[in-house]
Amino acid sequence: MRTLTAQMSSDGSAWRLYVVVYGATEWPTVRWESGPVPTGVERRAALAALGYEVVPGAVWSWIEDSQTHGDDSTPVVLIAAVDVHEQEGATA
Repeated sequence: MRTLTAQMSSDGSAWRLYVVVYGATEWPTVRWESGPVPTGVERRAALAALGYEVVPGAVWSWIEDSQTHGDDSTPVVLIAAVDVHEQEGATA
């Protein structure tokens, strides 16, 4: 089964979760318009709605960046990533 990367990011406004599918013109995406960081349950449900699931044993990793790369006086951008694969029988 092919392993892909799901990423989630926010620059302080909406959270966006997407599955990186190289060669695709659009990546499967879910947005949360506002609120706190989506919970693990919310992230798994969003991935399932897109036809994906977290690879067994994989954990989310988090990194911090600046909105303007290399300029730590600009707002923080949080980026998370986890390995995923298509759900059995999914047509994502």
